This record gives sequence, C-alpha cells and structure tokens, in this order.
Amino acid sequence: MSEVSKSRPLLPNNLPAWQTLETLGQQHWSLADLFTKDTERAQTFSTAAEGIYFDYSKQCLDAEVKDALLELAQQSQLIEKIQALFAGEKVNISEQRAALHTALRLPKSAKLVVDQQEVVAQIHGSLERAEYLVERIRNGIWRGFSGKAITDVVNIGVGGSDLGPLMAATALDEWADSDIRVHFVSNMDGTQLGGLLAQLNPETTLFIVSSKSFGTIDTLSNAKTALAWLLTTKASREAVLHRHFIGISANLEKVTAWGIHPEHQLPLWDWVGGRFSMWSAIGLAVAIRIGMAQFYELLAGAHAMDEHFRTADFGANLPVLLGLIGVWNSTFLHINAHTVLPYDGRLCYLPSYLTQLEMESNGKSVTRAGEIIHYATSPVLWGEIGSNAQHAFYQLLHQGTQRVSCDFIACVQHYLEDEHGDELRYQHDLSLANCLAQSRVLAFGNHAVAAAEDAVVCDLDKFKRYRGNQPSTTMLLDELTPASFGALIALYEHKVYVMASIWDINPFDQWGVEMGKQVANDVFAELNALHDKAKDSEADGPAVQFDASTQALLRHIKAADAF
Repeated sequence: MSEVSKSRPLLPNNLPAWQTLETLGQQHWSLADLFTKDTERAQTFSTAAEGIYFDYSKQCLDAEVKDALLELAQQSQLIEKIQALFAGEKVNISEQRAALHTALRLPKSAKLVVDQQEVVAQIHGSLERAEYLVERIRNGIWRGFSGKAITDVVNIGVGGSDLGPLMAATALDEWADSDIRVHFVSNMDGTQLGGLLAQLNPETTLFIVSSKSFGTIDTLSNAKTALAWLLTTKASREAVLHRHFIGISANLEKVTAWGIHPEHQLPLWDWVGGRFSMWSAIGLAVAIRIGMAQFYELLAGAHAMDEHFRTADFGANLPVLLGLIGVWNSTFLHINAHTVLPYDGRLCYLPSYLTQLEMESNGKSVTRAGEIIHYATSPVLWGEIGSNAQHAFYQLLHQGTQRVSCDFIACVQHYLEDEHGDELRYQHDLSLANCLAQSRVLAFGNHAVAAAEDAVVCDLDKFKRYRGNQPSTTMLLDELTPASFGALIALYEHKVYVMASIWDINPFDQWGVEMGKQVANDVFAELNALHDKAKDSEADGPAVQFDASTQALLRHIKAADAF
C-alpha cells in the first residue's frame, strides 16, 4: 500500500486553511462589488491551457480566498495525491486498486509498471486490436451471417459504458467519415432496444456488448434480446454470435461463456473505472464512427490535459482551479446545486455524462479512513444545452430561492462547411451572445442592464427583479475537435479528483450503487414467481419479506393481471 493511502492526516475540517476558508465563507460576497473594486478582475481571475480559455472572475472569491484554497490544496497533500494517481498507486483504497484512466491515453513510447506489469504495452495492444476490428468494419470486410457488410453498430452498455461513448460520438460526429450508423442502448426495460430493432436489418447489424464485469443485468438483458432478434432470421446461433457480436469486458471468461468469439473480444482492466473508461476499448463505437486516427487525437488531447494537470503551477492549473472552486462553493458557501450549460448542440450529452462522473464519484459521506463526514461533498449536478435550459430552468437560476453555481461552455469557432454557412455562422454568434449574456445577468442581476433602476417604479416591477450574485465559470474552447474535446473531458475528470482529495474521500468506488442491485434481484425473483402464482389467488406470499410498501405494490401488479 502506498504512503498516500496509509497516511492519516488531520481530518480536512481541522486543517488551518480550512478554518480560514470557513471564516471567509461567512462574509457577504457581492460579485458586483468585486468587479467595482478591481478593474483588472477579469484578467486576474482567468487563464488558459490546451485550447480552453478559463474565466472564473464571476465566482464569489477574491485573491485572499484563492490563496487560502491553494494553501488548502498544499495542506491536503494534493501534489502527492496527483503523483500517486499517475504512478499507478492504489488510490482506490476500498478496492485496493489503482485508477489508471490516465494511462489509457499515454503515448506508445511511455513506460508505466504497475504490480510488476508494463501496462502501456497492454493498453496499446488492446488499441491495436480495436483498430484491426474498426478497419474491418469501416472497410466493409466484416460481414454478417448472410454475407452482407455491416451498416449499423449498436453499443449495448449502461452507465460509463454508455454515457461516455454516446457523448463522444455525438460531439464528434462532424469527424465521421463512414456511412456506418452508430446507435446506443442502455435502458433495461427493453423499449429503447425494441424501438431501435424495428428500424434495423439483422443481416447488417453488429452489437457491441460493453460491461466491465459482464454481469450487469441491464446490459445482459439487452444483449439477450438482441441475440433472440437475430435468431428469428433462422441463422445458426454459432454464425450469429460469431458475425454479429463484439464483447468488451474485464471478465473475458464470462464473455466467452456467453458465446462471443475470442477473436472479437477486447479487454478492460480492474484499474479502469466504468465512468473513466471511454478512452479504452469502451470507446470502440466512437472509433468506428470517426475513425481510429481521430480517436487517437481524442486520446492525445486528454493526455495533454493530463500533463498540464500533473505539471502546471496550481495557481494557473485548470483542473486544480475548477476543483477548488467547486469545494469553495459546495463546502464553504453552502451552494449545493451545480449546473453545466453547454452552448453548443454537439455537447448535448455532456451534462448527463458529468452527472455520473461527479455524483457517482464524489457522492460520499465517509472519509478514506471510513470516518463520518460532517461537511458537504458533491453538490447535486444537472444541466442542459443552454438554449433549451433558458426556456426550462433558468427561471429558477434568475429568480428562485436556491443558490446555484454554473459552468458555461461554448466554442469560439464553429466547424462550418455547408451551403448554409452564413446562416449557421449567424446562429453560432447568437448562441455565443446568449452564453455571455446569461452569465452576466446571473452575476449582476438587474444591474447587468445599464438602464436598470434600484427603485421599484410600479408593482409589476417587483416581479421583474433579478437578484444576481449566482456564481459561474465560463470555459471557451477555441474550437471543438477530437483533441480539444478530449482535453475538456480530462479536465472534468481531474476536477473530480481534486475535490475528492480536498474532501478526503475515495472517488473511485461506488458502493452506493450495489445495494440497489442486490435488492432488485430479490424483487425480480418475486416478479418472476408471480408468473406461476397468477392463476392461484391463494398462493403463498413473497419468499422474501419486503417492506409493506413493496408488498402492496407487488399485490397491485398481480391484481392488475400484469402477468
């Protein structure tokens, strides 16, 4: 076990810098006053790296707060914890594992030995195997059971095996240079898959079954349905499994037992967390859509952000600043809601991805030593494309009673090669204008409009007051490319690690997910048993004694003849 994981420093809230920040957090913070007092504030509280301009001047902090946050990072041993992460130490202490998503984007020439194994060679071996499959599929060499080339690829996964690839494939679709269509299925209820299968040709459809454990019921139930659909063609089971399935897992024995051919299996490792895994073979569907060369650009962009995070001074380090600001807002200003607002339709799935990345990672209430926490950790996170959000929940942001911190994300340049270029450029500028305007109004309220008066002129004006003082960070990408997108996602991954390091929690396990799965298995067994009991109204009660509410719901399902 590493020295980092064995060390038992003071609880975070006993650190001197923490005490300083608690005092500072009790002050009244006015964004309007901060900008009035410091005419250079926008320059002082902004920086840039890897094609991302980072403006945090609209956060409720000043130089004293920033210095205290940076001191808290030092007292929390953030430098040592970053080194431990990149070195492959067992930073996931509850499962005694490394968290080596950063290794997934190391160049082939790099070297990293973990548990006496050279992992970079393994990673690039998997990437090369993926590239072989990708080229066969994209070039029409891979054929279905009837000899026809593949036209559609369906990624079956859930959580990190779905959200990351779905987000990336959507964001980078402009780089698609293949006619092969890529689809994503995750819902276990079957409606999502059922609707998709109605549109597909079984002779030309390939399924990627992505599951780290290859035991996730959501994924395997969809895979089973896909197999049954293919078998309706009367093709042999062996031909269907050989020609129409790829398996990606850390448990390849289970993949083989399920029936997927060993030639069509790609490995994961136990040191890759699901929500950090899209850089691995889990991103196969993305590579099929945009090509392996662009997928390598995605990895290179993430690696560039890794190097920035690992080496840059904390005062200008984007992940460190983003993470420390998150801690300041959640823990010291008690702002327990956070929204991500991309003003670019290509980033429509980014908020959904970040809800898992942040809340599953940092939604913890015990320290790494297992001690109960008495301070706020992860805020509730949600988000939406900015233009949609403006007509949905911005009302709460502007005039509600909740304080909410915000991330605005936009691209300065839009990739426009279209006969409608002028019109699309106009729309892009309109979106940018709304992005900047909304952060301005959230920060300054009615004072964002020069003509606004402090006095209430009429009763109606009482309903038109914007209080402002909602903190936000604005991130502007020079343009959205595979490399800049990779850097953006890596930025948020490292933000999560920074926050976890300050809070002294483990962001790499998710035990809170497991209990629900276990209980669901008991309920599922009872629902299956209802098939046999449906004709017998005098049948015994459930084999497992559930709570009164669950038993009543089961009785209602039976009475409604659902079975």
